[in-house]
Amino acid sequence: MGRTYFVEESIAQYLSDLGTKVKPYVTGLLIGQCSPQRDYVIRAVRTPPKEEQKEDNISPSNLASIDEEWITTHASQVSRMLPGGLQVLGVFIVATPELSKESQNALRKLIFSVEKSLTKRRLWKPAEEEVSDRATLQICSSTKKVVCRTYDVQDPKSSAKPADWKYQSALSACWLALSCTVNVNIHIPLLATSPNHDLEKNTKNGLNRWSKQIEDSVFLINGQVRGDDAELLEGQKKSKGTTQPGTQFFDVKVLTQLSQGSSHRSTAAVQICSGSINLKGAVKCRAYMHNNKPKVKEAVQALKRDIINTLSDRCEILFEDLVINERPHKKNFERAYHVLPQRLFVPIAGSSVMLSDYKFGDEATGEIQERFVEMLDQSVQTEDIHIAEDMST
Repeated sequence: MGRTYFVEESIAQYLSDLGTKVKPYVTGLLIGQCSPQRDYVIRAVRTPPKEEQKEDNISPSNLASIDEEWITTHASQVSRMLPGGLQVLGVFIVATPELSKESQNALRKLIFSVEKSLTKRRLWKPAEEEVSDRATLQICSSTKKVVCRTYDVQDPKSSAKPADWKYQSALSACWLALSCTVNVNIHIPLLATSPNHDLEKNTKNGLNRWSKQIEDSVFLINGQVRGDDAELLEGQKKSKGTTQPGTQFFDVKVLTQLSQGSSHRSTAAVQICSGSINLKGAVKCRAYMHNNKPKVKEAVQALKRDIINTLSDRCEILFEDLVINERPHKKNFERAYHVLPQRLFVPIAGSSVMLSDYKFGDEATGEIQERFVEMLDQSVQTEDIHIAEDMST
């Protein structure tokens, strides 16, 4: 039995429109959520055209011209804009009938490249029982015929398995949201032996240690410790007389362990350091869950990943900004303060789910709007941009 993908109905129109605009083919990403029973696709996003294509209005002529690196970079950028619970679930191609035979091979190659690129950036490891199937979707621009297949991305020799692709209206209109604020105070020593004060590498190592603390934390959902296999909605009161769909919010507190239990032997190491990095501030984290009897452990896992991702993504964005703007890294004994970008949330039309992004203090609203159009093919009104946090350093 193959997997079943339940898909937001508006995606059908989006993919159909792409087929009429771009010839002979267009590629893109599928965004949604995996669960043990079924998968949900709530967005499809076309690959943005490269600058030279925009300027010369050139369309690629055959599938040999697919730019794998460009598509995987787009997937990495998009994954930063997804809150907990959402991920890049697959890739699609809308192509003319002449390219249908080549399309499957191109999609197989792409899905493994995208997954490899996304895995490289993660500070967490997937759970053993986690779904590792990812979708490839092929649509004929003339006949509109849809072929959905999955590949197990953990197995490089995996062959295609057929999957069901089912459209459903208001699929994500009333998903569940979990939110928490995590106070961060991470101290990362810089060893005297570390070459050229490689700040980026040291920061990633420090975040790796911190992410293990988050993995081992206790999560209180609406003030209670809940069993892993309990249903998230168990014991929740349903509001009477309200037919309008809305977001059901769960307030979560994260309790990190101060010290390891006596069963763990602790060994101290003395190391000569030439400086340190301190990450301080409060970060707002959010995860969304489908409303088809989600388990507590699925929801907690989604929120843990959002906490870890949001901090590592910001550090990555800051280092990219330092390189682009050629700001020099400070040498010994000089203190430098860098403000990490703030998190903001933007709603998806017809859905209770919000997408995420980050802005530096001097960044104009127009730049954020441009980024949403380029990365997620979504226009955003100024009043829909909700900045969630104060500045963090």
